[in-house]
Amino acid sequence: MKKLILIFLAFLFWKCSETEKEACVYVPEVSSADLQLDFRHLEDTLASIQSKGELVAFLTRHPLIRDEMLRRAEYPNDSVFVNEMFRRYTNPGIDTLLRDTKRIFGDGSELESQFRQAFANLRYYYPDFTPPKIRTLITGLDTDLFVSDTLILVSLDFFLGPDGTYRPKTYDYLMRRYDPQDIVPSCLLIYGISPHFNKTDLKDRTVLADMVAYGKSFYFAKHMLPCTPDSILIWYTADEIRGARQNEDLIWARFIQDKVLFSTNVIDKKNYLGDRPITTQVGEKCPGRIGQWVGWEIVKEYMRTHPEKSLPELMNMDDAQALFKSSNYKPQNR
Repeated sequence: MKKLILIFLAFLFWKCSETEKEACVYVPEVSSADLQLDFRHLEDTLASIQSKGELVAFLTRHPLIRDEMLRRAEYPNDSVFVNEMFRRYTNPGIDTLLRDTKRIFGDGSELESQFRQAFANLRYYYPDFTPPKIRTLITGLDTDLFVSDTLILVSLDFFLGPDGTYRPKTYDYLMRRYDPQDIVPSCLLIYGISPHFNKTDLKDRTVLADMVAYGKSFYFAKHMLPCTPDSILIWYTADEIRGARQNEDLIWARFIQDKVLFSTNVIDKKNYLGDRPITTQVGEKCPGRIGQWVGWEIVKEYMRTHPEKSLPELMNMDDAQALFKSSNYKPQNR
């Protein structure tokens, strides 16, 4: 049976109609114009620093940039840290990064508009939601994002995409999440996985529990960005997302055959949920993190068969096994 699945996947994976189009999920009737958004650009300020005193004053005003984005704790003392940051922000390479951010992001109005619309949608589902402050900057490719309930910090130089002069030093399969279009989805996914929105049972350490938690986060982010393709949200190529859908029954068969769902083994979690170029346990063309994608499909099926459930009600469900059983997820019958 194992060899048969691998043969099928080798020949069939990622084969489907190029004309397949992805529909939007429910688009709330909201006006983003009414949403007050505190959005500020700090990249010019950092790039124009002329003295260590200016740098210290800036970092004192913005301690989370100092501590989270520039990682002060990793330096032995303040003097070493300030000297290193001053060298960084007076290096000619910073000017190149700044020019690239202005070339690719313009005045930032499009990025601000994307955040505004996403948060307007979020407030539709959660009327008490207060949008966080948003600050953009350049870090010299140090740290990509910091996201909390009250503040989002975005290092724009991480998200320049293939047109940037410099790119983050990471694996090619991870580079997909660092295009300009990935900023807002990444932030909404972090919101969707956070315990503030996504209730989970911390005692349940099964692969299934993690799959459902990830699935809920993707479902959450998709409804904040209802017309964003699934491939962008999960950082798959368009071919990979189409192939996963085409071969969903074969993927599921491997999960069942290998008894993955109720495993608490860290190796199983790494193999099926972790960042990897491919999930070799399923097939040579199956993308990594396939368990996260299957979890998303389980959550979609649960909501399809329970139309009376609201998004907040879904996110408050902390019993992953109950959600899974109630979804009656069986892709071979769909």
